[in-house]
Amino acid sequence: MKVMQSLLWVLVSYLAVSASFAQTAGPSAAYPVKPIRLVVPFPAGGPTDQFARQYAQALSTQLGKTVVVDNKSGASGAIGSLEVKNSAPDGYTLLFGTASTHVLYSLINPKPQYDSIKDFTEIAVVGDAPIVFAVSPTTKGGLKEFIEYARINPGKLQYGSAGEGTYLHIVGERLKYELGGLDIQHIPFRGSAQAIPALIGNQVNMTVDTLGSLIQQHRAEKLRIVAIAASKRSPLIPDVPTVNEVTGLKDFQAALWNIVSAPEGLSPQVNNTLILATTKALKNPELLEKLNSISIQPITNLTGVAATGFIAKELVSLRPVVQSAELKKE
Repeated sequence: MKVMQSLLWVLVSYLAVSASFAQTAGPSAAYPVKPIRLVVPFPAGGPTDQFARQYAQALSTQLGKTVVVDNKSGASGAIGSLEVKNSAPDGYTLLFGTASTHVLYSLINPKPQYDSIKDFTEIAVVGDAPIVFAVSPTTKGGLKEFIEYARINPGKLQYGSAGEGTYLHIVGERLKYELGGLDIQHIPFRGSAQAIPALIGNQVNMTVDTLGSLIQQHRAEKLRIVAIAASKRSPLIPDVPTVNEVTGLKDFQAALWNIVSAPEGLSPQVNNTLILATTKALKNPELLEKLNSISIQPITNLTGVAATGFIAKELVSLRPVVQSAELKKE
């Protein structure tokens, strides 16, 4: 009888420990068990939103659970980013960020409400869109001639961007900075939807935008792409030189990149699950075809710690440009 009682006690104890362990390890081990929310901190319909929706669909296939895109725009991406930062680090709320949310926010704001490195667990830099410089139809010559005119006629030329403090604006300022401080006036617009027509209508002399945003107008000869900020020419516009070719700069490269992040504190198990699923999703032929149609290049080698290192490098690289342009708000 005593033997039976002892065995029963051991069994009850084992079941209790097993149940306790399951409650502790279960959510990570079973992840995901419910839909995942992917917060896009920009309005629906833009290039970031388009990429996010394609990625969400491919990630859903890999994880076997729905990934829902939730647009939380405002304050150049800060509103949506803060919402994710303050969410539970359980893998069910993710952020589809950009250079604006992860680099420029902290460089421009004197009292940022989050730190992109300390307050987030980076999953992966998932892709980028090459940035190009385009001139209005009536502007003569290419980027070389544009720069030469700007040197001789300081303050007489203007370039437009999708908004003050955006990555596209910073790329324009970076060109001015690296060429010794060109005096070209920046005209901010409320997104590319306003900046591009302004260029076509000769309201500005040049604009900075992604290749995907401008290639159709370039082919229709409504504007002219005169340089691409990449290490080599694009096969989509093989006759257009790189900025390095035109200016003699050695490493002028810029692309509008996107990163997937989770709140700080995400478990290594869930993080690894998301990294693996993301890497597989970005190799999906259907996704690759869709990304190619909007001139986005997938990235599969910047995950986890490497993604965090990428952010740190961008912060160092762009800090002097922001300081030179006096963009830091007081």
